[in-house]
Amino acid sequence: MSTLGIKAHKLLIVKQQSGKSHVAGLFLGGGSGHMSRAITCLLHHHDQAIVVLALLVCTVSSLSTFLQLQRARECVAARRPLWITSAAITAGGGVWSTHFISMIAFQSATSLGFGRLLTAMSATVAICAFAIAFARLARSRQPVVIGLSGAIATLGIAGMHLVGMAAVTSPQILGTSARSLSVASLLAWIALTGAFAAFTRCNGLKRIFLPAIALVVATIVIHFTAMSATTMSDHEAATAIANAGHAWLLAWIAAATLLLITLTAAASLIDRFLTDLRGFANATSEGLLISRDGKVIEVNEQACTLLGVQRAAILGTSAIEWFVIDQPVLSAAAKSEVSHAQVRGTAVPDQLIELSSRTIEYRGKASTVLAIRDLTEAARAQRAIEHLASHDPLTGLVNRAAFDLALREAVRSGGQFALLAVDLDRFKAVNDVFGHAAGDEVLERVAAILDKAVRAQDLVARVGGDEFIVLQRDISSTDDARRLASRIIAQFTEEMSPARDPMAVGCSLGVVTYPRDGTDPESLRHNADVALYRAKHSGRGTASFFDEEMDRAARDRRSLEHELRHAVCREELALVYQPLVSTASGQIAGYEALLRWRHPERGQVPPDIFIPVAEEAGTILALGEWVLRRACSEAATWPSHLTVAVNVSAVQLRVPALAEAVRLALHDTGLEPSRLELEITETALLRDRELTLQTLRQIRAMGVRISMDDFGTGYSSLSNLRHFPFDKLKIDKSFVSAMLDDDAARSIVRAIAGLGKGLNLPVVAEGVETEAQHKMVAEEGCPQAQGYYFGTALSKPVHVIPEPETASKRA
Repeated sequence: MSTLGIKAHKLLIVKQQSGKSHVAGLFLGGGSGHMSRAITCLLHHHDQAIVVLALLVCTVSSLSTFLQLQRARECVAARRPLWITSAAITAGGGVWSTHFISMIAFQSATSLGFGRLLTAMSATVAICAFAIAFARLARSRQPVVIGLSGAIATLGIAGMHLVGMAAVTSPQILGTSARSLSVASLLAWIALTGAFAAFTRCNGLKRIFLPAIALVVATIVIHFTAMSATTMSDHEAATAIANAGHAWLLAWIAAATLLLITLTAAASLIDRFLTDLRGFANATSEGLLISRDGKVIEVNEQACTLLGVQRAAILGTSAIEWFVIDQPVLSAAAKSEVSHAQVRGTAVPDQLIELSSRTIEYRGKASTVLAIRDLTEAARAQRAIEHLASHDPLTGLVNRAAFDLALREAVRSGGQFALLAVDLDRFKAVNDVFGHAAGDEVLERVAAILDKAVRAQDLVARVGGDEFIVLQRDISSTDDARRLASRIIAQFTEEMSPARDPMAVGCSLGVVTYPRDGTDPESLRHNADVALYRAKHSGRGTASFFDEEMDRAARDRRSLEHELRHAVCREELALVYQPLVSTASGQIAGYEALLRWRHPERGQVPPDIFIPVAEEAGTILALGEWVLRRACSEAATWPSHLTVAVNVSAVQLRVPALAEAVRLALHDTGLEPSRLELEITETALLRDRELTLQTLRQIRAMGVRISMDDFGTGYSSLSNLRHFPFDKLKIDKSFVSAMLDDDAARSIVRAIAGLGKGLNLPVVAEGVETEAQHKMVAEEGCPQAQGYYFGTALSKPVHVIPEPETASKRA
């Protein structure tokens, strides 16, 4: 086996015994401790200059090791094994170089020789151990893992030393103190565990320098403690000579090691710089093309994605050839230019690319950077937002805001046009019966019908739940609007037939023309609504054109509605009481409370005028509660056998709070519930039937009686009697007034009276105005009657039998 000879100079005193020699310095101190022997060995048996070189190599390699481990933590997972391997090579190579440089620095009486195979194996042991330790450390930061990684690295350093010492061929290694090596390994394990703990928990420069110092300490402790505990044989002269003959080898090892470590550290820094620079370029949402002399020299990932090609396909090409653009953006003289373009050959029809360029210095030369921003999605989103802002999301028609703008523009233009307000008939019933999803489907169908009926220049808008409006532009006369209205109604009749489709709806139209029916958008919209109101109340399914009489009636109605809201506060309302008389004895059984309104300017306003207004405006709820309380309060002062009847509107019945209002009125006035009678009409049961019947049952459970007013004029009288046990039936006065001349009317009165008798229900004949009518209703079996025959309605009832009035007396 070839050896490397190293001259020794005379610094040691060698003791010869039995052909074996012991390094005397190894036992100096005679058991003063492992560390004292290691220090003595370091200070007195090594060339200090070479030891400093070994420490420099160890320090540089340690710093480089943890710098690379730091890079392994920062980089992506795919590249982490590469950096861990590089760090392991640096750490193992540094420890190996430190060991053999220190061996060269060792001063012995003979030349030291090394076997090449074991020398190489010693480096491999250290590198593999550090690779395993670093790999485990990268997976977890748990204290147990840190301690285990420190132990593996310690074994690697100790194993490298033992294999390295085994590689010594001259003089022969006779043995190493296991106890000293164990103590050194324990100290090294503590240092390395602390190094790995500091690396995982510290920040900044501490993460690099503290672990590096600990690794240097661990390497020195193991090497010099083991050297101080090693015994060698020496057959040569006992004169120590200087180790200077192989200075070139020492310089080669140090230079090669430092170069390797320096290049590795530099590679780490350069890779980090380049990776960060590339990551910074790819972090932007814009594509970047850098060109010089008309050729692309650099490109980022976003640009490749936008252009749909690989990086290699872009490099070396002309940047501008990738885009379809109207004006150049690669002017080198321009500091900044912005243009819009499309990617050439793109399959996206509405693609919008923004290009901006500017001149920069890149790789030491002036270059042009082209920034590419894909605005396609932003442009789509902007168009969607603008469409939603001006269109109805369900039907796709323009909304109220957009229509108002179009209407104002039409007025400014001065051309003649028509406005058609469209309201759907029976739409609420469709919504209630079939649900809102079916209602939405109906609205979409209506939008399609209207869109098909108008011309291309006309505008259809949805301005409310079931309200649409049509702007008919450029008309020559009112006849054009009339023809469009007829066409819309005909389309509805054809496509929305109730006979074929249970979800079919109709439409009513209010029509105005400019400038005849208004000269500003507000008056046109108002007058169209007035005309629409007339159409809906004149039979539905028709078109009504606005006129001045219509406007006056609408204004009068709105004025009446406004004044009615304040009538209670102004004490303009009052109750009068019409007596309810027994047809047999003529005794008064009770009174019906009737509401009267004496307007300071209009005079006496008939109930059939203001009650419908109150119902439409919603003021009927407040009026009804006032009537109920006032009637109960008045009746509480009457004799206990007299009852009071109060009419209840259909609107009141649809409010669940009616039952509570009745309870509070009875409680506050002290009126017995059996003396209160609520009168409802059959039409009140047509809408929200179940809710109405539930409310009536709650009221009847209090002891209040319920009467059906105007019986015989509704739509399902017998069905109503079956579903709710009424306490009284009141025959509509139209039948009573016709009894003298119409046998059919008298037969109906007779039938109702018989029905009441069969159901054990009292029957009241309303509208008795003559003695003959009185006699006939008595003969037909009506036990009670009311009407002008028994007296007019009084504000203060007189509880005596009135003198029957004749028609001549009332006149």
